[in-house]
Amino acid sequence: MEKPRIYKTSFASVYPLYLQKVEKKGRTKAEADAVLCWLTGYDQIGLQEQIHQKSDLEAFFAKAPQINENASKITGLICGYRVEEIEDKLMQQIRYLDKLIDELAKGKSMEKILRK
Repeated sequence: MEKPRIYKTSFASVYPLYLQKVEKKGRTKAEADAVLCWLTGYDQIGLQEQIHQKSDLEAFFAKAPQINENASKITGLICGYRVEEIEDKLMQQIRYLDKLIDELAKGKSMEKILRK
C-alpha cells in the first residue's frame, strides 16, 4: 500500500505555515515552538536541525526524541477525523500536531494545550 503523500512533505515546508497560522491570531513563534517541543521532545536546537535538514514528516517524527506521554490526551476533530481514533501512528502524530497548532491559534491557554 502506498504511503500518504503527507509523510514525504518536508517539515521545513509546513513549519512556516504553522507559524503564519498562529501569528495571524496574535500568538508567537516561541509559543508554537513550545508546542512542537512538548509533543516531540525536540529542544530548540533539534527543531532547527530538522528544519535545516529538510526532514520529511515521517523522518521528523521517527527521529523525535520522545513523543509526550500525554499526547494521548489530545482529542477532537481535525480534518474531519477524531484524532484519538486514527489507527496509523504516524498519521495520528501529524494530526496531533495540527490539533495543537489549531488550539494555539484559537486562543487556548498554553496550560490547556500542553495538557497540564
